[in-house]
Amino acid sequence: MTRPVLTLLYVPGDRPDRVGKALASDADVVIVDLEDAVAPAAKDAARAAAAQLLTGAGRLVQVRINHPSTPWHSDDVALLAALPAGISARVPKVESPAQVRELAAALPGRALHLLLESALGVERAFEIATASKQVASVGLGEADLRSDLRLSGDAGLTWARSRVVVAARAAGLPSPHMSAYPHVKDTGGLMASCREGRALGFLGRTAIHPIQLAPIRDAFRPTAPEVEWARSVVATVGQAHTEGIGAVAMEDGTFLDVAMVEQARDVLALADEPTIS
Repeated sequence: MTRPVLTLLYVPGDRPDRVGKALASDADVVIVDLEDAVAPAAKDAARAAAAQLLTGAGRLVQVRINHPSTPWHSDDVALLAALPAGISARVPKVESPAQVRELAAALPGRALHLLLESALGVERAFEIATASKQVASVGLGEADLRSDLRLSGDAGLTWARSRVVVAARAAGLPSPHMSAYPHVKDTGGLMASCREGRALGFLGRTAIHPIQLAPIRDAFRPTAPEVEWARSVVATVGQAHTEGIGAVAMEDGTFLDVAMVEQARDVLALADEPTIS
């Protein structure tokens, strides 16, 4: 199985030194941000730096572009169109399938990673997730969403979080990544938040500082008991197939179904262990 993406590191596009460090980091994906992290006066410089640094990046990279309502959007799209095809677009504030289809037409064949950051975007989550075959993932932008919903805490985000998880899986997309945790020095809070997200069906998280990468990875990787259970399930199924047995049960009498076997294989993929077909 393909190794799942667990860590995605944001880096401001107008800081070439930081972009270089991010590209050399152990993040699974580097997100070069041309949007929120870059002041209006620095947009052109950020775009020029991205064009130079990303041409031969040789790793998984996304570029977060500016919204179509801004004066920088068209230049951001032109930049992406000129970059290698493997570099994806991270698209903020998506609210309609039409917006997705328009961008897909402008960037044919390029993967689109969509952020839902408003009540309307969340309400249309499945329509947006299925708007184009180029959609590679959907996720939440929780800072803007929290403001739009007028929330004073995270409790009001629970439904939106579950909504995007269900929409992503219903659309046949990977489980979404969690939105960035803003308190960089609060490692305990980050890991607790990740565990809550994992329980809701998220897999992995964006980071805003390299020190968040290891805690995120640790929080989403399976525990030792989970890995042991998965090994046992896969081994039991493999032995049953070898012996030509149809109905398969664990030593404790639990009968295994297809969903449980697939879950076990997912656990082993997260643990970077091989599975039996």
